[in-house]
Amino acid sequence: MADAPLPLRQRARRPTPAELDAIPWLKLLEGGQRELAVSTLEVADAEPGERLCRIGRPATFWFGVVDGLLKMNNDDSLGQAVTFTGIPPGGWFGEGTLLKREVYRYNIQALRPSAVAGLPVDSFHALLDGSIAFNRFVLNQLNERLGQFIAARETDRIHDPDMRVARNLAALFHPTLYPGVGSWLRITQEELGYLVGLSRQRVNQALHRLSDARLIRIEYGGLRVLDLQGLRRFPALP
Repeated sequence: MADAPLPLRQRARRPTPAELDAIPWLKLLEGGQRELAVSTLEVADAEPGERLCRIGRPATFWFGVVDGLLKMNNDDSLGQAVTFTGIPPGGWFGEGTLLKREVYRYNIQALRPSAVAGLPVDSFHALLDGSIAFNRFVLNQLNERLGQFIAARETDRIHDPDMRVARNLAALFHPTLYPGVGSWLRITQEELGYLVGLSRQRVNQALHRLSDARLIRIEYGGLRVLDLQGLRRFPALP
């Protein structure tokens, strides 16, 4: 019988130079602030289904996706189960919880093998106290995420599956929140189904409709967005 894997925290390691290069806010720091961040950043390799954050646990790290795909949900809450969003490469999350030093009100779970970076909460606050550029980055994150969740709330009320897939897919290509994505995202139809709350077969139908509308292109291993604004407005009014 195979031994159980060590907890994610105990498997943390130092980031590689390539992983440091993939952190969008790190290039904004100078001198001692950058040294502080680099010296305290850690990376852990999460397996599918493994949780990084759990409802009710204290927030001790600011997390970002270096590679892979995560989902944010409330599966352990007393209310109706909801998947709030997917988090692709380049996305950092949890800054609001860290600012208030609260416990998590959501779960974060890996949908596929994922490399996730973590900055300790004390380092996070030290950078807030000493770096105007870092403050602007975090403020912009909060502002964009507020808009994202307002849009997600509206999407939850949409009953048309094609529109739900279009809006959720557009959210994964947000250039500010997920700068590591660009125009191409590695994602399977099954993974997208988990995020949208639809079967793989229904997601497949929606993707082909979006492809026919020349909004996306279905490629081997993922999807390429051809018209992000069109995807956000789908279906366009006649």
